[in-house]
Amino acid sequence: MHMNRREFLQLLAVAAASGMALDSKSALAGNAPANFYDVPRHGNVSFLHFTDCHAQLLPVWFREPNVNLGVGAALGKVPHLVGQHLLKEYGIKPGGAEAHAFTYLDFTEAAKVYGKVGGFAHLKTLVDKMRAQRPGALLLDGGDTWQGSATSLWTNAQDMVDACIKLGVDVMTPHWESTFGAKRVMEIVNKDFKKANIDFVAQNIVTNDFGDQVFKPYTIKEQNGVKIAVIGQAFPYTPIANPRWMVPDWSFGIRDDSMQKWVDEARAKGAQVVIVLSHNGMDVDLKMAGRVTGIDAIFGGHTHDGVPQPVKIKNAKGMTLVTNAGSNGKFLGVMDFEVKGKRVTSFKYRLLPVFSNLLPADPAMDAYIKKVRAPYESKLSEKLAVSDDFLYRRGNFNGTWDQLLVDAMMAVKGADAAFSPGFRWGTTLLPGDAITMERLMDQTAITYPQTTLTSMTGEMIKTIMEDVADNLFNADPYYQQGGDMVRVGGIEYTIAPNAAIGKRIGSMTIKGKPVAASKTYKVAGWAPVAEGATGEPIWDVVATYLRDKKVIKGLKLNEPKIIGVGKSNPGIANYKGGVS
Repeated sequence: MHMNRREFLQLLAVAAASGMALDSKSALAGNAPANFYDVPRHGNVSFLHFTDCHAQLLPVWFREPNVNLGVGAALGKVPHLVGQHLLKEYGIKPGGAEAHAFTYLDFTEAAKVYGKVGGFAHLKTLVDKMRAQRPGALLLDGGDTWQGSATSLWTNAQDMVDACIKLGVDVMTPHWESTFGAKRVMEIVNKDFKKANIDFVAQNIVTNDFGDQVFKPYTIKEQNGVKIAVIGQAFPYTPIANPRWMVPDWSFGIRDDSMQKWVDEARAKGAQVVIVLSHNGMDVDLKMAGRVTGIDAIFGGHTHDGVPQPVKIKNAKGMTLVTNAGSNGKFLGVMDFEVKGKRVTSFKYRLLPVFSNLLPADPAMDAYIKKVRAPYESKLSEKLAVSDDFLYRRGNFNGTWDQLLVDAMMAVKGADAAFSPGFRWGTTLLPGDAITMERLMDQTAITYPQTTLTSMTGEMIKTIMEDVADNLFNADPYYQQGGDMVRVGGIEYTIAPNAAIGKRIGSMTIKGKPVAASKTYKVAGWAPVAEGATGEPIWDVVATYLRDKKVIKGLKLNEPKIIGVGKSNPGIANYKGGVS
């Protein structure tokens, strides 16, 4: 292995940052190739895409799921591949940098070798590097950008708005942004974004009264003499998955028909490339790509799937590429098109993992992040407890972080059972790490954080769980309305993802006893979507619990037994709950 001085120094930095002896052979084995970020330009039109960063300005740990089940036609297809199945599909060799980025495999060991991912200062360095070779390249922000951290919540999203302006974002579409309320969204779009020349696009948000566009449906830009259109697609189920009262005058939905109308209009105006910046979720994008014609590529988000290469979907008039660029600032998608004779003739795509050890921090962005965090540092760094367990949230069922939340609610509120939303955002903690206030806020930082204690019959508990299961496992992606399965505390159950609606949940027990339909149970929860909810914020409830416990260990996951999906299903691996 021959390496030049720069490569050697870079390797030393990686080894040192990962706490390795510099003569350690594993430092070499674990190193990303020296040319990892060399992505030669292809063609004449380029897009850079990040999505679902969830307001994480600093590098973090973030583990990919070991359960991502596909149902119906999606069974065993991208993005429903985990671990070795994903590596095999894309020819990624096990044990390397990309295997660590794209899968959960050997996560804690690999994390120590490669270090943290993301961080806006490192992302900025990578964006600038890609842009230097691609004059006019557009930077697309797929949304879920302003929510997910303490500082974003406490600055009313301003920290992220300014960070994105400094990053050089050109076009954005929303989802969780709406939870700051319509007035605040409009203020940012009409003041900050207008001044910075950022287009906020969403073809599928219209007014309730007359169906007028709330935002521009699309924007037309020119890149190297080629006209391109970027159409926005906001998360279609925002008023169902999040509080409707925060955006009372806006109507959402998938709106295929109007999408087709805007694609056709952009083409009629001379756009030679038409792309969609989407927050639909990948299964919805795959279906839309087969129904709407004239879209060259969909840059997708929402489902946090890190998908190394686009899926090609044929439709009545051609083919659409569908991508999804992961989450937490962990990836930057780089799409290059060759445009000749007014159409895309070829493409090259890389989904680049953002390894903070392999990319120097951009000094100006680094300074900005330090400045914006300064007033909150002491609050953020409060050490609440230490975790002996590996804490993560990601996958169709309970993660260890979720389990900690429901356990805390049950203990503090004196509940028989607890529900926590199936959110996909939230950073990971390695065993032995301190659980700080900041890491707790990564799991809970929302504008409707109230905790609740409700009396529910066994029948009602089952109805709620069936309802969420249908949102997750409906065979038609257009009826999948949100995150993953509701996280449960105190409840054991079985789930049959492929069963009919109302027939998926079985063998329910609470505290070891079968759930009786007419019996009443005390159920704790948080994040109520109804207006006027009161209750202590979730972070206060959990902080109380953590300060009392001091050490978290031996978390027992309420993972359901999964029925009827088969043990060899490529969307499931290393699952303790049992599969048949």
